[in-house]
Amino acid sequence: MTATRDDRPEGVQPLPEISRLPRYRPGKPVIARPGLVGFKLSSNESPFAPLPAVIEAMRHADRLNVYPDPTASPLRDRLADLLGVRASNIVAGTGSLAVLNDVLQVFAGRRADGTVDEVVFAWRSFESYPISVGQTGARGVPVALRPDMTHDLEGMLAAVTERTRVLILCTPNNPTGPALRHTEVRDFLARLPSNVLVVIDEAYVEYVRGEDRLDAMALLREFANVLVLRTFSKAHGLASLRVGYCIAHEHIIRHLEAVAVPFSVPHAAQMAAIASLEALPEVLERVEQTVQEREWFRQELANLGLRVPDAQGNFVWLPLGGRSAEFTAICNAQAVSVRQFGAEGVRVSIGLREAHERVLDVTRDLVASSAKESNDVG
Repeated sequence: MTATRDDRPEGVQPLPEISRLPRYRPGKPVIARPGLVGFKLSSNESPFAPLPAVIEAMRHADRLNVYPDPTASPLRDRLADLLGVRASNIVAGTGSLAVLNDVLQVFAGRRADGTVDEVVFAWRSFESYPISVGQTGARGVPVALRPDMTHDLEGMLAAVTERTRVLILCTPNNPTGPALRHTEVRDFLARLPSNVLVVIDEAYVEYVRGEDRLDAMALLREFANVLVLRTFSKAHGLASLRVGYCIAHEHIIRHLEAVAVPFSVPHAAQMAAIASLEALPEVLERVEQTVQEREWFRQELANLGLRVPDAQGNFVWLPLGGRSAEFTAICNAQAVSVRQFGAEGVRVSIGLREAHERVLDVTRDLVASSAKESNDVG
């Protein structure tokens, strides 16, 4: 066979905006260590397997030679009943990220006259946002988080121009943890131009606690330019099945239906998601266990002297700065994978107590090492 060459400058080339895209870096798997049980805390996955009823529903999802319902109608009907909307207000897809990609494809990009639309989002936030925005040809407008790692809504409002088409609110914010409050978001929406589509990304909504919790469905009923994005990957523990959806007014949904890939949610995934909704009280019991573990873990980290932001997802953010790589390497050596974000910090997913205790041991040693270095310098 003749060898092929793929390094010639005259070879097949992508669009310029694709060449400039950053690359998504998934959470790394556990590196096996002799004598240690490995824990993956790098991808915000649920520590719980799907409920028995969910597994049973998947087992009965036969006829694999037949395409699934093209628009996931059975799932949309069940969600509509639960959320108090019409099925025509919902679009389902292969995970909430796939749905977001469709949203951006429809509402933002490069116009025929060469004008480039803008998409505003907080930063640091979900790592896929710059990729999803960039692949449409639109220009991402990141707005720095405030020092407490919350959205700077005033800064985001100031970043809106006549070219802004979409604005994304990630709440709770991944990877830093804080959630937006209902009062502040309602005030924000009231001051935002009504032609800007606001995507409220609620991948971790089930884990939010505290006062003045955001009611995205109430905001959707009040504001015609709101779209709510949700997933079955986190609280429902169905990450490998890739089921997500959005809720919006029909004048928005009809445009999304034009680009939605038919048959994108497999029959087994639809049946599993429906069964999980039917067992919602049990799902929420598991969520509460994760919340309680999160609160314990965050308090233990605070007791070690770390200023951990308010954690409202199934993860915590460790603002380790320049020691992030060192911390991640030591965790890896202890058979625990965590998610490093450059020299900014480390995100640790909430899993089992044994895993967190191991992370706390690493943190304790790092804090002691930092204190000793400070004393030596002093």
